[in-house]
Amino acid sequence: MARPLGPVRLRRTNYLTLAIGAVLCIFIIYFLSHTGSSSQPANATRAPSRKPAAKSSLIGERPPVRRFNLNNVTITPDPIGNREAVLLLTPMARFYQEYWDNLVKLQYPHDLITLGFILPKTKEGNAATTALQAQITKTQKGPAKDRFRGVIIERQDFDPPLSSQDESERHKMENQKARRASMSRARNSLLFTTLGADTSWVLWLDSDIVETPHTLIQDLAAHDKPIIVPNCYQRFTDPATGKAAERPYDFNSWQDSPTAQEIAAKMQPDDIILEGYSEMATYRSLMTYMYEAGGEKMMEVNLDGVGGTALLVRADVHRDGAMFPPFPFYHLIETEGFAKMARRLGWHATGLPNYKVYHYNE
Repeated sequence: MARPLGPVRLRRTNYLTLAIGAVLCIFIIYFLSHTGSSSQPANATRAPSRKPAAKSSLIGERPPVRRFNLNNVTITPDPIGNREAVLLLTPMARFYQEYWDNLVKLQYPHDLITLGFILPKTKEGNAATTALQAQITKTQKGPAKDRFRGVIIERQDFDPPLSSQDESERHKMENQKARRASMSRARNSLLFTTLGADTSWVLWLDSDIVETPHTLIQDLAAHDKPIIVPNCYQRFTDPATGKAAERPYDFNSWQDSPTAQEIAAKMQPDDIILEGYSEMATYRSLMTYMYEAGGEKMMEVNLDGVGGTALLVRADVHRDGAMFPPFPFYHLIETEGFAKMARRLGWHATGLPNYKVYHYNE
């Protein structure tokens, strides 16, 4: 049987307790909702952001691949009509204003001519470099028709064997081997660093050639020969008559002789044959003496050796490997050695005895 309950007593409500409980509930709800929305625990540490790796300064920007089809480089008897590029190279120890004045007057399109120079690091070489740069700046800032396609100036990284460039000192027989070996190194350095993929012709022109026909390049190219050289003379005043006269200058363009071949056969491996000296009579046929007054200007002769005062070469000859040996090559050196090397590669040299260029008269 159920027992009746006694009287019930109600406890008075404590509002302070209710307020504290409500605050705690709100805090708990906020805490749970904040941590639930995070993908990481509250005590997790964020990994430091990493900067993108910098490109190596050693690699740099890679240039685009350039392709050249040398079969498209023409080398023809009509270089102007076919817009053929010419590389005009000059080893220079002294600067002659007449050389530059003649160069600027060449009638081959200047926008097809790239000039290349190499000079020694000597007092004279420094003076020549300063004078050359002044003329280049003047020309390249002048009329557009006179501006050349490009100009390259190099300085030799070796000392010249002779302290003086005076003509009498340069042509002493005892100085020839060292002097011409140094010339070969300068020519090769200049050639190997400037020959372009689009070059058709290379014209070697000495810095003391002060007078040529203005049509020199196209005249020589018109013969369609791999190697061709004009006759080099020198103007002077005849002391006997006091009148202007001419005399042969470059004796390095020649046709070989049995005597020269016999001399070579008896030489030591490092000996060289020199032309134009009475101490070594070779009896070669020298082109300088083949000149005929009033003769056909474009008459051709075959040559075994060539000089380098003015020399036009198909770029293919140099590309095949023909250079200027700074060492005895079949007892020949520099330009004469070049002609021999070219012949060994299947290229032959031609001379123009009645086509003249003129050397500076010191």
